[in-house]
Amino acid sequence: MALTPPEHEVRVFDENIEDIDYGWAPDLAGITVRTMFAKRAYSISEDFRKRGVRTVLGGIHPSMCPEEALEYGDAVVIGEAEEIWHTVLLDAQNDNLKRIYKAEKTVDLTAFPVPDRSILADDRYLANIVQTTKGCPFHCEFCSVHAYDGQRIRNKTIPQVLEEIREVGGSGARYKKKSIFFADDNIIANKKFARELFIALKPYKINWSCQASINIAREDGLLALMKESGCGAILIGLESISEKNLSRMDKEINRKHDFVHAIQKIQSYGILVQGSFILGYDFDTHTSFDELIDFTDEARLLMPLINILTPFPGTKLFTRLDEEGRITHRNWSKYDAKHVVFSPARLTPEELYEGHRKVIRHIYSFDSIYKKLNYYWDIGFWTASNEKDPVRLQYRFLFALRLLTLLVSRNLKRSRFILRILPKVFQKNVRISTILTLMAYNNYAYSS
Repeated sequence: MALTPPEHEVRVFDENIEDIDYGWAPDLAGITVRTMFAKRAYSISEDFRKRGVRTVLGGIHPSMCPEEALEYGDAVVIGEAEEIWHTVLLDAQNDNLKRIYKAEKTVDLTAFPVPDRSILADDRYLANIVQTTKGCPFHCEFCSVHAYDGQRIRNKTIPQVLEEIREVGGSGARYKKKSIFFADDNIIANKKFARELFIALKPYKINWSCQASINIAREDGLLALMKESGCGAILIGLESISEKNLSRMDKEINRKHDFVHAIQKIQSYGILVQGSFILGYDFDTHTSFDELIDFTDEARLLMPLINILTPFPGTKLFTRLDEEGRITHRNWSKYDAKHVVFSPARLTPEELYEGHRKVIRHIYSFDSIYKKLNYYWDIGFWTASNEKDPVRLQYRFLFALRLLTLLVSRNLKRSRFILRILPKVFQKNVRISTILTLMAYNNYAYSS
């Protein structure tokens, strides 16, 4: 929105939280497309076109599959739109919309204004997302980030980032939110910038989380600054506990680290590690599922993300598996890291699917959740964070009441879990948001 001149009327619809108002007839509809939502995005585009509205499709999927996207839209933007959006608007105004607009270079992030969130339904989001950098220096086979954003690290300025943080905590919402997720693919890719950012964040007293590479475990100075500036959690792509798999996926940086030691080191600073893993790489076998279960138990990973390998278009993995004849279909709605869309090397698709379900159902069983929560409570992991940003007693009371209402159900395991944690809800070292998240993960694991 910040790139659109003020003479244009702009409305934003996010189907995560609201319906699209097809009764509003714009001159141009811009649709951002991720692979797993491509089918839905194409349907939206066709609905607008039936009403005489021209559509422009952009984002990572149209950038990787432009010819496909052009079957469903009037135009496609390939790559980052910042440099060419004004051209798209002018061409649309002059009734001269081209079929393809391609960004010829990566964007200078310092040259553009901060995102304009003024017309978003701000009070319907639980947290805010801010991005300070683009690009990733690594070249993992399964990842499309370096293919789309490039490998050169580009930063906004510190003043830009701080302005955006002030904006997301402004008056647009019914209450001031203090939780921010930094969407940088690796927040420490530029360590000098990261250090300056963490120092600048201190006065803002926000709770924030991020993504980073495993080598953050060797950066004591950065870890200390992160904690001091409000970092509560880091998502780290651990990907696999198999050395052969890590080599096959070009994740050499992970082979240089002892995962358990690295996790312990990071968490010693009071920063929770949320590791992500991929199941189904070429060296995974029937034993890999139990091995991953054992590892997550040993490392006491509280909220690991377990994904099924998905060959997204534009990645080296997609190209390789396609050349090997191992891509089984292109039903993009199944490209969601929960379904098997290729032929694994040492497993059947059915074995991989069931193995994934076995892993998540163990990790997010109520017994496993309670055991790990107790560990973190016993060591007082969230005590300092809760003292810095305390949960009001009334919210703890309301949460306890809500838990009591859930006791009246046929889910006996959940009822037993609730009875075990109810006495702890009012303790200072207990993080209510963590319990809520883990209960949601249990629901996901057992509904799959």
